[in-house]
Amino acid sequence: MIAVENLCKRFSGPSGIVQALDGVSLQVGEGEFVAVQGPSGCGKTTLLLIVGALLQPTEGRVCVGGANPYELPPDARARFRAQTIGFVFQQFHLVPYLTVRENILAPQLALSVPDAPQRADALLRRFQLADRARHTPDALSTGERQRTALARAFLNRPKVLLADEPTGNLDGDNAEIVLRGLADFAREGGAVLLVTHDVRAAQYASRILRMKDGRILSD
Repeated sequence: MIAVENLCKRFSGPSGIVQALDGVSLQVGEGEFVAVQGPSGCGKTTLLLIVGALLQPTEGRVCVGGANPYELPPDARARFRAQTIGFVFQQFHLVPYLTVRENILAPQLALSVPDAPQRADALLRRFQLADRARHTPDALSTGERQRTALARAFLNRPKVLLADEPTGNLDGDNAEIVLRGLADFAREGGAVLLVTHDVRAAQYASRILRMKDGRILSD
């Protein structure tokens, strides 16, 4: 589901070139839940953004769901993301004037989902949000906002879920709900790549990658 080979990413900074990724290679298959850990600035989020077809690598090969998104023109790449990849971020990125249910349905603006209303209702129940369906994000707890973001990522039935510190702002109970949701997605045949500092991720992930200075130290 995810295959990257010899990924390098360099940025120009005020002090010269910054090597964010230095020859990273990894594979994540169907049903795998892989957690990426390491100190801040080691390249974890850069790796996630490249896999998510959001950041062009300087060098290397990327294959997600059987295709290289960077060989596609921008419009086709956006459709590919909508069809193939779900994203969950630490900061939620919910639309403030939409209700919980409307936020969950938002991905269908990019990709038609024939059973979207029924699927949204099922996700509301799955993530214990049915009684919050008509609330806007400002009326939710932090955990409810993250559960809404997770439900939104599930709507289009993606093949791959990418999560960047999704439990960073959560209490223990809500962190468990999010991690269990990611693990269930993998058990159902999806592929999960999670960037996290949360030690609880080890209870759910099938593999742990440790990164430092833009390289994978252990897998």
